[in-house]
Amino acid sequence: MKFLIDECLSPALRHIAIARGYYASTCVRDRGWAGTLDHDLMLKVLAEDFTLVTNNAVDFRGGGPGNLGGLHSTTEIHPGPVCLSAEDGLDLDTQRAMFSAALDVMEQKAIDLLNKALELYLLADGNVEYSMYDIPAPGVDGIHGVIAGSIHIQPYLEQAAKGS
Repeated sequence: MKFLIDECLSPALRHIAIARGYYASTCVRDRGWAGTLDHDLMLKVLAEDFTLVTNNAVDFRGGGPGNLGGLHSTTEIHPGPVCLSAEDGLDLDTQRAMFSAALDVMEQKAIDLLNKALELYLLADGNVEYSMYDIPAPGVDGIHGVIAGSIHIQPYLEQAAKGS
């Protein structure tokens, strides 16, 4: 798996991916794709088999489990997005913490994001709700394969503040 960090998130997240063994990970800025329209970026994601990490979730995965229809649902096979969102915004340490938590969830649950989305949402109380669900191919109805849970963000924020 290789991650492409969207321009709405810090390019520093690629260092976390690389440190965790996802050596081919990069960011939109470093590829010279800043300002690329979402539709065109999706074509690049598909052509190079990237897992997109974004907080622009609606455009890429649609309105969520009950309302899919984003750019990932327009193709039959895709590496699904990782969507990071928060009630109170995503400063750099929070982005680092959320992405580290996303990697932990994927690794601990052996999640393959083929035709799926992983979404993490930081609540104001410090809990992160996560869900992974299918983004079906065009013409396939229904929501399948939902995995959900929650984790506390504080240990990740402490790690991010230390720069690791």
